[in-house]
Amino acid sequence: MYSKVHSVGITGVEGVPILVEADVSDGLPGFSMVGYLSSQVREAQDRVRTALRNSGFRLPAKKVTINLSPADIRKEGTAFDLPIAISILSASGHISSSALTDCVISGELGLDGTIKPVHGALSITAAAKKAGNVICFLPQENVREGLVIEGIKIIGVSHLKELIQELNSPGYIKEANAVVDSVIEEPCSYDMDFSEIGGLPLLRRATEVAVAGMHNILYIGPAGTGKSMISRRIPTIMPSLSLEETIEISKIYSVSGLLSPEMPLVVRRPFRSPHHTISPQALAGGGRIPKPGEISLASGGVLFLDEFPEFQKNTIEILRQPLEEGKITISRMHGSYEFPANFMLTASMNPCACGFYPDRTKCRCSEQQVYKYLGKISKPLLDRIDICVESRMITYEELEKKEGGESSASIRLRVESARKIQAKRYEGQKTYFNSSMRKAEIEEFCKLKKSDRDFLKQIYETQKLSARGYEKLLKISRTIADLDGSEQIQKEHLAEAAGLRSLEGKYWGGIYGQP
Repeated sequence: MYSKVHSVGITGVEGVPILVEADVSDGLPGFSMVGYLSSQVREAQDRVRTALRNSGFRLPAKKVTINLSPADIRKEGTAFDLPIAISILSASGHISSSALTDCVISGELGLDGTIKPVHGALSITAAAKKAGNVICFLPQENVREGLVIEGIKIIGVSHLKELIQELNSPGYIKEANAVVDSVIEEPCSYDMDFSEIGGLPLLRRATEVAVAGMHNILYIGPAGTGKSMISRRIPTIMPSLSLEETIEISKIYSVSGLLSPEMPLVVRRPFRSPHHTISPQALAGGGRIPKPGEISLASGGVLFLDEFPEFQKNTIEILRQPLEEGKITISRMHGSYEFPANFMLTASMNPCACGFYPDRTKCRCSEQQVYKYLGKISKPLLDRIDICVESRMITYEELEKKEGGESSASIRLRVESARKIQAKRYEGQKTYFNSSMRKAEIEEFCKLKKSDRDFLKQIYETQKLSARGYEKLLKISRTIADLDGSEQIQKEHLAEAAGLRSLEGKYWGGIYGQP
């Protein structure tokens, strides 16, 4: 007999409908599986055979053929164990084929018939709903994840016998109740705040501008001047996640196996801070079975690279394409996998190996050593960083100051106001932030008065900006104007934007030919 069961595979971070077909027919007894399968999927035949026997069922002494369709998509993981077992039971007459019409089944089988959790339950459920299925059977531990997707019935199962009973007698297992709303509505709390930082007005202002327009930012200065302290507080001034953003980010973490049964959603902006010894593959993603890397795990939030020049050059150069395109593509012999990379890059570094350049009263590095250290950051990568701000040594009076600075909540209100202006400006377009404006949008939304154009020309010629630097200056000016609630970019906005980019020339001018 022939039977089919609907399931879902994972490609990148998205679910892909997979049809599991089983044929149990007369012939030499055997068990064969086809359909462009990984070794993990091929091993399913041993798990399925043993799980069925220990659950009170035996494979018939017939020829069993399993096909996972479509054949041009590589199937990975252990989530096909359960649909393979159910398709065999249906083809053997233990389950009615009509019970499998509008449902999707996914889960890993233990040898005793228990159903174990799988990665990517959120993507599986979303794909099941998109394909028009009514019910999604998931391992019990994955139920809260699946409930995030509305409009599809989620049923959690913990043993193969339970699922068989439910398919033969619908209603045996209760439908899982949605508990996601309370998780989403729960206010985000952080154990750090901008109010804990005294002084550092330039760094605070530059950070606010960067977050408001999703501009990449580089902090440069001596050790112990607040670079890492401010960077780690950036998520506290970013707007709260929308439901759509929450689901998209949670998909990445679900596929990576980083969601817990107790917390099925990522409800706070990601903050990823990998050590400088990280490999290129761990940063970009990949592996034999491609998985998201730190770049994708930071999507929707912040990727913080401390001690920027200490990273391997071939590692940080990987950032160039994702920073431009907002995605990263991992190509393998058996296919290409696309992962999101919509993150804000935040980096910090010392100006030289000893950390005190250009203060020659303290710095003992030679000019060649300084250039070698700074030269670890290539010009193409530097061009993709919008804001470069210098940190200074904190005075004793600032350390002794009892009252802290402005709170994160207060700064976040201004950032949210600027983001709303941008959302209205780019409504219906692929652009969401000032930092990602294209040339046509810059010409439309960054128009200047004659006197301001003359001032911009002066900045362009004095700082010897490249075409990309010119566009970034206008993008930053647009963000500063949005923070001020100004529809028109003014001269003071251009001047502040120029100040936030001038350090590139101060530190890298001798290397890359800028003043």
